[in-house]
Amino acid sequence: MHLFRAFLVEQSDPDRFYSVLAADSTREVARFAPLAGADVLDVGGGPGYFANAFLAAGARYLGIEPDAGELTARGHAAANTLRASGLALPLADASIDLCYSSNVLEHVPDPEQMAHEMVRVTRPGGTVYLSWTPWLSPHGGHETGMWHYLGGRRAADRYARRHGHRPKNDFGTSLFVCSVGRMMRWARAVEASGEARIVAVEPRYHPAWARWMVRVPGLREVVAWNAVIVLERL
Repeated sequence: MHLFRAFLVEQSDPDRFYSVLAADSTREVARFAPLAGADVLDVGGGPGYFANAFLAAGARYLGIEPDAGELTARGHAAANTLRASGLALPLADASIDLCYSSNVLEHVPDPEQMAHEMVRVTRPGGTVYLSWTPWLSPHGGHETGMWHYLGGRRAADRYARRHGHRPKNDFGTSLFVCSVGRMMRWARAVEASGEARIVAVEPRYHPAWARWMVRVPGLREVVAWNAVIVLERL
């Protein structure tokens, strides 16, 4: 409920929303990996809210952000942040303790490639944490509302007619279909290859008693407003 109340002011008070989200995210990640003293890579780190939260938890932080507008949304780029693509991370193999990404997979045309890159740069025994918005969830269309259920392009075109400009998350350009089932198939393939072990698959904002929903095909695509896959690098 605390997160939901913050979400209601995402547009009017982004500092409040993203600060609350970043703090909650580091608490969630800490369930799977120690943060104090860890080398953390945040893929899609944005303007620095997550940097502040990870640094406060004692991590050594490096952010990757491809969008110059996002990178400087607070007036300047956050410390230890590079402009680069999640599809080709500018880091050596096995160089990071924790590779983290929140709400980025749905914004790249090849989410499996980005996820593979995150596995590649993570050290053996390290953690890969993926969190994203499934396309069929109520927020899958982002600012176009639930019109995306009638088609992503139609929803984006409707937004453009009503607002006089294309949505920031424009279907086919900066927003793509990324389902829970698709990424679970990717994770199982990675596990079968011996690259990593699946630690958890769960809905991001649900209470613990409701985590079973992510195991039900079809249902999980709609009710998991945000999905999480956690891997251990082998």
